[in-house]
Amino acid sequence: MATQFSNQPTGQHHHAPRGGAEGNVFSIIAIILGVIGLIFLPIVFALGGLIMAIIAKTVRHERLATVAIVVCAVGLVGGMVLGLVFAGM
Repeated sequence: MATQFSNQPTGQHHHAPRGGAEGNVFSIIAIILGVIGLIFLPIVFALGGLIMAIIAKTVRHERLATVAIVVCAVGLVGGMVLGLVFAGM
C-alpha cells in the first residue's frame, strides 16, 4: 500500500514560527534594562539595553525591538536628567 507522505526533500525550508516571549528575548531584556536605567546608573543599564535593542532590531529582527529602543532612549536621557536634578538638591 502506498502512503501519501514521503521523506523526499523538497528543497523548501519551513521554520516553526517563534511565538510569545521566546522570540523577543533580547527586546524584553533591553526594556527591563531601560527601565532600570531610568532610576539607577543610566549610562550602564540604559546604554547596555540600547545596544541590546539595536542588536535585536538589526540581527534578530524581533517585534518588540522598536519599543525597546524607545524605552532605553527615554531611560538614558531621563535617567541623566533625574540625576542632574537630584544632584543639584
